[in-house]
Amino acid sequence: MNRAAQAFLGAHNFQHHIDINTVAESILYDMHEGLCRRPAGQDMILTYSNPPEHSPVNKTVIVIDAGGTNFRSCLVTFDSEGNPSISEMEKTKMPGVERELSKKEFFDQFAANLEHLKDKANHIGFCFSYPMTITEDGDGVLIGFAKEVKAPEVNGCHVGAELKKVLKEHGWKNNLEVVLMNDTVSALLAGAAGCASGKKYSSYVGFILGTGMNGAYIQSECDCYPGVKKQIVVCESGKFVKLPSSDFDRAFDAKSQKPGTSILEKQCSGAYFGPVSYEMLMCAAKEGLFSENFAKKLLSLENLTLIEVDKFLHGPYSDSCVLGKIASESATPQDYEILFDLLDAVAERCARLAAAILTACVVKSGKGTSSLEPVCLLCNGTTFFKTYKVYDRVKGYLEEVLVKQRNLYFEIVEKDNDITFGTAIGAFRQ
Repeated sequence: MNRAAQAFLGAHNFQHHIDINTVAESILYDMHEGLCRRPAGQDMILTYSNPPEHSPVNKTVIVIDAGGTNFRSCLVTFDSEGNPSISEMEKTKMPGVERELSKKEFFDQFAANLEHLKDKANHIGFCFSYPMTITEDGDGVLIGFAKEVKAPEVNGCHVGAELKKVLKEHGWKNNLEVVLMNDTVSALLAGAAGCASGKKYSSYVGFILGTGMNGAYIQSECDCYPGVKKQIVVCESGKFVKLPSSDFDRAFDAKSQKPGTSILEKQCSGAYFGPVSYEMLMCAAKEGLFSENFAKKLLSLENLTLIEVDKFLHGPYSDSCVLGKIASESATPQDYEILFDLLDAVAERCARLAAAILTACVVKSGKGTSSLEPVCLLCNGTTFFKTYKVYDRVKGYLEEVLVKQRNLYFEIVEKDNDITFGTAIGAFRQ
């Protein structure tokens, strides 16, 4: 790394080579405290469900995927052999992203988005990717929104019950059964349902690193947690707060919808990758890290997204992205080097934090002790798979901290339509 860039990051407490084991152990302690129902950053939400032994057969289910940016809805049909197929898929914006909505406005938008699926199935699998307490009947009580969704009146609502109510008001006739789940649960279920013939996993983890970030794993029955039977647990990993924060993290956090919350998510996920990078570059430009002409161009930027950062990292000399174009017009060779090193440091930290979360989930599962039956890590999200070197770095770090240091074995798995199919399976609770 360029020495000037390294000194700048150090001066502002940006720890891109954060120790994975240290973070993982801190997350594990926090997970334990959460399961003991003592104060913790992560919610450790019990789901009262496990992966099914077999896929549904001859069933049709409405699937809703309400995530950080998009609202997707479709039908999933399982044939006589349990093979799923998707039809009538539609995608629109997630309600509450563009402006603050009342409770009525929020659920009315849901109903409008689902009009094309009216009365086409009795079961609804609802992937709702926000912190919620799952009830034993499969409903979910919203704890609070993340990812900058603005609908505060929805907090504390039974989301499934509210959805059934609003759909009835919009003319739905069927007697609906709605099952709520987090996207990490959907990912985990997709991994469990899609195991290749002749292969066996000892357990499953669902991990999302896209707009937001979270993990889920299967907690075995344990004397440490009386009354907690074997089941999928949603960690709400992004809410972990005991991490060192740089000046850039704090500057962005102060401008966010909920300052002081979701510290791990704000240092790792796609929604915040660009804004934190922006704060870093603005600070560097003001402090004279770049040449005068290039600094002036950078300071004219109003914002920065992960997409633009990633384009530059993949092709720093291309002028097809915002940063590349500015650099081609005014940057010196040293400007290029420093700019690349600073942004790569953000990607490096992201990968290390993701590896720490996955390490904690595998260790907490108590499985993966045999290379013959590794833990399946069903990973989802463009930040994980597409952002510059994140996937390769995570895999390499897991080989070191899990396999070499702990003799625990894993396999990272990616599946098409994993959230959709996993949500469809989860609609028929086990």
